[in-house]
Amino acid sequence: MTWHKILIILAAQALALLPAHAGGNLNQIEQSGAFRIGTEGTYPPFTYHDGAGKLVGFDVEIGRAIAERLGVEAEFHEGKWDGLIAGLDANRYDAVINQVGITEARQRKYDFSEPYIASKAVLIVRRDDDSIQGFADLAGKRSAQSLTSNFGKLAEDSGATLVATDGFDQSIQLVLNKRADATINDSLSFYDFLKRKPDAPVRIAAAQDDAEHSGVIIRKGEPELLAAINKALAEIKADGTYQAIADKYFGHDVSN
Repeated sequence: MTWHKILIILAAQALALLPAHAGGNLNQIEQSGAFRIGTEGTYPPFTYHDGAGKLVGFDVEIGRAIAERLGVEAEFHEGKWDGLIAGLDANRYDAVINQVGITEARQRKYDFSEPYIASKAVLIVRRDDDSIQGFADLAGKRSAQSLTSNFGKLAEDSGATLVATDGFDQSIQLVLNKRADATINDSLSFYDFLKRKPDAPVRIAAAQDDAEHSGVIIRKGEPELLAAINKALAEIKADGTYQAIADKYFGHDVSN
């Protein structure tokens, strides 16, 4: 057997080992009538079960809206965060929609849609406290923070004395109870809190310009599916569907 024939056989074997979904998954989705989405189902307000046991949430509704634009049904597969993205490799679903942050490390292995939600560090104070208008005004103030978080480091760098907490809920309560003057926290957590408790006397005094973005994550090598998802996202933003979902869960535009 010549080297030329051996190379042809090896090339054919290599092609046979490629995932069947590579490059043609959009067609498979259209033929099956289902867009399979991996999600936690335990992460409110993004993906969780309501009192009746129904899977709901911001990410869930975004997933359903994308599937509708693809002309298929959304089929959700729930799993723990630790193995959620790995489920893409095992072809358990076509995409993960679960507040997956767009990072360089993840982009080396997977493809992301255009961002569909943004999170910023915001400075939260009592509504009647005019002494804090920006991060620099935290100098000498008490800021309720998780000590190991980036938010805590930002508060400390701004000159605040940290009051240790276990997370957002405890931090906001300390501000409301005047045991802390402020907290730096995630904008999405604050909008969710204010949506649930609109009469809470707190406000955002300042926000960082830089935002962290999340996107729909899929396997590499599926450009047709990626383009279709981006087209669907553009459509739901243009026709008001996106804003209606954002208003329902956050009462605020969370796209940027």
